[in-house]
Amino acid sequence: MKALLRLAAPVVYALCACGTAYAQPYPTKPVRVIVPFPPGGANDIAARIVFPKLSELMGQTFILENRSGAGGTIGSSAVAQSKPDGYTLLIQTVASHVANAHLYSKLPYDPLRDFVGVSPMGQVAAVLTVHPSMPTRSVKEFIDLAKKRPNDILNGHSGIGSFTHLNGVLFQSRAGIQMTQVPFKGGGPAVIALVGGQTQAQVAAISELISFIKANRVRGLGVTTSARVPQLPDVPAISDTIPGYESVTWVSVFAPAGTPKQVLDRLNVEIAKVLKDPGTIERLAAQTLDPAIRSADDLDKRVRADYDTIGTLYRKIGVKLD
Repeated sequence: MKALLRLAAPVVYALCACGTAYAQPYPTKPVRVIVPFPPGGANDIAARIVFPKLSELMGQTFILENRSGAGGTIGSSAVAQSKPDGYTLLIQTVASHVANAHLYSKLPYDPLRDFVGVSPMGQVAAVLTVHPSMPTRSVKEFIDLAKKRPNDILNGHSGIGSFTHLNGVLFQSRAGIQMTQVPFKGGGPAVIALVGGQTQAQVAAISELISFIKANRVRGLGVTTSARVPQLPDVPAISDTIPGYESVTWVSVFAPAGTPKQVLDRLNVEIAKVLKDPGTIERLAAQTLDPAIRSADDLDKRVRADYDTIGTLYRKIGVKLD
């Protein structure tokens, strides 16, 4: 009997040690948060509002890293290949996260299989915006002009597969027009091109364009929400012209598949606390971002639904990169 106890002791000790290590409070070291686009886009804006507050609440630094390129696939790939321990996270809109799977035949990751949702942060809507040199002052006038001049209007976006690109092709499809799609390496560069007159139109996140609209450096024609937004009361909804039109997405936090559930649950709870903070709500609202407090399961369901919806749209209009 004593011999059996001596043999069992190392096993019991090992199990206890593993349990203790697994139960260590998270996070015990800085967490890397990858934004797969340049600064200035909706993903970057939301992350820079939420994560400093999250660092305060969790007592550990969350380091934001912009790793852009190839429509967000470079940064996303880095996260997919990282250790699933909660110390590398990804910030993506749900739409852009799944869109690339329908664009690239040899995508180095699967957005459904290789990632798990952590939490949404904010709901993002877009706005059809034109350079002031354009004669159009309404969605209807813009559509009429585009029909008279097919492919003449240069529509800038933040990269093939991005939420901005998706909105551009969705609007084009629903309006029955043809524009020339001009990709840039992120939301910031795309907005700069519109403000500078290198492109004439853009259907980008409101948060990326609102300051320029208010400064009269670009002209907002229609928002992609079903109704007007309080921050742009003079800009009607596109649905006033195209009934039923709506396009919104969530800026969300993702982790590599296999990340421990305890870590995911802790992050989801703490992010929800940040999103309930009055200061955070005010800062998000100033960028027309509505806090999106949802469970990880809700996020995963949204990912799968958008995967199917965007796939159908891209196949319909023939968008493919390889």
